[in-house]
Amino acid sequence: MLTNLLILLPLIGALVVWVSPLPREATAALAVLIALTEVAVWIVMVAGFDFASPVLQDGAQREWFGDLGVTYHVGFYGFSLWLAGLTVVVGAAAIGFGAWVGRERARAYFGLVLFLIGAVVGVFSSQDLLLFYVFFEMMLIPIYILVGVWGGPKRASATIIFVIYTMAGSLLMLASIVVFGLSQGTFSLIDSGTSNNDWVFLGFLIAFAVKAPLLPFHGWLRTAYTEAPPEIAALLSGVVSKAAVYGLLWILLRHFPEPVDDWRTVVLVLAAAGLVYGSLLAFRQPDVRGVIAYSSMGQMSLIVLGIFATNDLGVSGAILHSVSHGLVSAAMFLLAAMLIERTGTDRFADLGGMAKGRPALATIVMVVGMLTLAVPGSANFAGEFAILAGVFYEGWGYAAIGAAAIVLAAMYTLRLISGILHRAKGDAVRAESLDLRLGELALLVPLVAILLALSVWPSAITEHSFPSAPPVAEASE
Repeated sequence: MLTNLLILLPLIGALVVWVSPLPREATAALAVLIALTEVAVWIVMVAGFDFASPVLQDGAQREWFGDLGVTYHVGFYGFSLWLAGLTVVVGAAAIGFGAWVGRERARAYFGLVLFLIGAVVGVFSSQDLLLFYVFFEMMLIPIYILVGVWGGPKRASATIIFVIYTMAGSLLMLASIVVFGLSQGTFSLIDSGTSNNDWVFLGFLIAFAVKAPLLPFHGWLRTAYTEAPPEIAALLSGVVSKAAVYGLLWILLRHFPEPVDDWRTVVLVLAAAGLVYGSLLAFRQPDVRGVIAYSSMGQMSLIVLGIFATNDLGVSGAILHSVSHGLVSAAMFLLAAMLIERTGTDRFADLGGMAKGRPALATIVMVVGMLTLAVPGSANFAGEFAILAGVFYEGWGYAAIGAAAIVLAAMYTLRLISGILHRAKGDAVRAESLDLRLGELALLVPLVAILLALSVWPSAITEHSFPSAPPVAEASE
């Protein structure tokens, strides 16, 4: 079963990396090989996937706790396969960057990143609530360690804040899982019915709002994204936040139609506010990573707007934008890391003028910046347009706020591009600062190429995520 292989390959690979007495370079090479093999497995799965079928594919099910009706049940639908693909691609880029810069304590580091990739793929393939929770918690463990050990000067406080927020959300979700599963007589996400329990719904919603992050549950975002190693920040922003997308779609919209209907306006208002708030904060940040961090908050709020539009356009646009945002965010964090390697900083006050004599850097920054800007014809534009069209049916005001926030996104993106490339040369930029090297281009070019391919063919995702209709159950009268 390819699904099992996609989950177990990085998990077993992590164990192999941990116990293998290899030098640092060989350990990094082994981790890169495992990550690339994971990408190859996903490509094979896509090649044989029937996107026209509405049923679970490549599923595997084994009894786990029979008395409670808990099973190890995994498999993919179209939309979750795309999220898994985002995970393995960004994961491979993150491991490749760690190998390029030569992370210390390589066995521990690369093992933890592989473990994180396996856990996230497990989240996107889980079809049992308790199994989903297990993978959800497994996903958090390596993040705590990676930020706390390999992070920046404020890594201790960043880890503590992240732990407090995520543990609170996880405990609420566990309580909701227990109540929902026992009331249904099963924890299966496929076999269970619907619930009208607002408290259970809110437990799930808060947990996913923390993970997204959604206003006002974003207090951990700035320190975690800026203190984490840049490639781990790429995974946090680009991939881990999408666990909330899977949860909102496959748990809340599918199983809580009445609470979704009751709380839709509240969520849409918070998402719209978060979109504007995140965009304004992104514009005010003094450093590249701060802009990317709050930009991610705004873009995730936009994705939540699409999900809670609860129609074909909004939900399909949310999946497309989840993938495109994940790739853009990962590329931007890796670019920030490459700037720091050259100049020792990513503060705009110390940067500028880097376009001169660095054509590869200038080209990649401009292309990724234009994709972030969501220029017409880009994958981001297609996703944002579908989301705004979908949420328009819930109220034109939400679409108007979304359109205004896109203007704000243009402002902070242009400020970022100008601050790196075109302003007067800062004190940290020296003539000998190198252009992007082949190893760095090998990490960035595939991400950009995928984004350009999605810009040409966005329907590869929008028309191959939900073959019949989005997973929105009808509320009973």
